[in-house]
Amino acid sequence: MAIAGLYLSQTTPKEPSMTIKPGDRLPDATLATMTPEGPKPLSTGELFGKGTTALFAVPGAFTPTCSARHLPGFKDKHDELKAKGVDRIVGVSVNDPFVMGAWAEQQGLTGEDVLLVADGNGDFTKKLGLELDATGFGMGHRSQRYSMLIKDGVVTELNVEQGGEFKVSSAEHLLTQLS
Repeated sequence: MAIAGLYLSQTTPKEPSMTIKPGDRLPDATLATMTPEGPKPLSTGELFGKGTTALFAVPGAFTPTCSARHLPGFKDKHDELKAKGVDRIVGVSVNDPFVMGAWAEQQGLTGEDVLLVADGNGDFTKKLGLELDATGFGMGHRSQRYSMLIKDGVVTELNVEQGGEFKVSSAEHLLTQLS
């Protein structure tokens, strides 16, 4: 993915001590969403503890692939995902809640279709072992691009992209993993 002449395919995923995998419970962390009253903290237990969630992560809000393909795919496939048993669709990025709120508005999201949450310091991303080192491009530490299905707080499917690809983390691919 090109960003102002930079390619995220040239970034390096951090070598985590452990990467989350299917069967693992999501770690405790605090994320945030933007509301009319301002940023609202949300625990991973609140977001993912009950029901089935389709979670996708992007390296950055407003970046080309994320804005043109990844997020719109989940918005467009909302009804199909719901019909296959998904209770909520959540998108996360290592950005602040103000950026995520502006991105949600720009994308025409209601929060009922796709809820965007901020992992401001990247704590959730680090705990998952899915951090991406983009410091060589002045972008700091970000999240790798991925999608996962979560059932009652436990990961059932995990799809992590390699390099700058956009294949396995799409809403279309996640639909094939739902029974």
